Amino acid sequence: MSEDAPRARAGVLRRMTERGRDEEHRAATPLELFFDLCFVVAVAQAGRQLVHALAEGHPEHGVPGYLMMFFAVWLAWLNFTWFSSAYDTDDVPYRVVTLVQMAGVLILAAGVPRAFGDGDFTVVWLGYLVMRLALVTQWLRAARSSTGEARRTAQLYAAGVSLCQVGWLGLLLLPGHAKPWLFLAMALVELAVPVVAERRHQTGWHPHHIAERYGLFTIIVLGETVLAATTAVQSALDENEALGTLLPIAAGGLLIIFAAYWIYFAVPIHLHLASNRQAFLWGYGHYLVFGSVAAVGAGIEVVIEEAIGKAHISSLAAACAVTVPTALFLFSVWLIHSRHHKRGLAQQAVLPVSAVAVLACTFAGRAAVPATGAVALATVAVGVALTWRSAAADTPAPAGLR
Repeated sequence: MSEDAPRARAGVLRRMTERGRDEEHRAATPLELFFDLCFVVAVAQAGRQLVHALAEGHPEHGVPGYLMMFFAVWLAWLNFTWFSSAYDTDDVPYRVVTLVQMAGVLILAAGVPRAFGDGDFTVVWLGYLVMRLALVTQWLRAARSSTGEARRTAQLYAAGVSLCQVGWLGLLLLPGHAKPWLFLAMALVELAVPVVAERRHQTGWHPHHIAERYGLFTIIVLGETVLAATTAVQSALDENEALGTLLPIAAGGLLIIFAAYWIYFAVPIHLHLASNRQAFLWGYGHYLVFGSVAAVGAGIEVVIEEAIGKAHISSLAAACAVTVPTALFLFSVWLIHSRHHKRGLAQQAVLPVSAVAVLACTFAGRAAVPATGAVALATVAVGVALTWRSAAADTPAPAGLR
């Protein structure tokens, strides 16, 4: 028998035990990147429905619907990401079950328009059922390969996820006016499952790996906003009479996107993820970060439709569709992400002050997007200048210059 035979068998089937939190060179796998790709479709579906609702002048329906649908998408991604960080074996059973989860994501994405428009969650629930059956299988496999508190934690996860899936049946059985309240209650229960399951034993999720995975999902939602800015350019080329209006919107949208990327990736956050308490607050808070970035893209599309006369709303309402999520992004990134690495009042104040300035851009009407882009650009410039000044102050001068 060749020396590679035992290694080949290990690649086919491994014991699903926890991976070490101090494991070196831990990075996202091709399978995880493939998994994330499925969420591009789901995020796009939620954003598209938000555009239609806002452009038709129905924010009271569009905003709550978007918040619910984006939560469903985000929660599915969240469940897989933290499990894979702790237990990814990359063997045949793990890959097959992950592919089943991906099929569930696509079913979920297909059901988003019906859930958003008609309140029919049947397809979304079925997509979750597929994903949850696969996820529970993974947790039970982890429990079987573990001992002591690690086994108990895996069993609690399997039980909690299963009970939550049963609880979501209420979306199919309750009348329409009760569904948002059930959704809120079940969302809180879902977020409580990891807190309860890991009360005695912290799973082996990897701080650097988690930080990278969240960064990759940030890029996914930024990609949706890039698509919106591209639509602005295309519309500008097709609507020659509106060229002078649409090109500034496209430019402002790109500045918002570039600034969002710069601001988010300016700090090495994995050093902050030292415990479950810190990691869970940071990880759950990203619902606001991800949701607001994706909503910026939808808002840019709404502004475009208003500018070319296809939206049934005022320019002020269209401007809100961009400025409000942009301000929310700036503030939420500061609150859960950036402030842990800021030093001094000046650095701490940059993002909150910029969020207020972005809200003020709402009153610029059709010029709101380029104005917001200018504020975003100034935010990055001021942040870089303050960081450079702080670094220069910490660097001792050469002996000859003292």
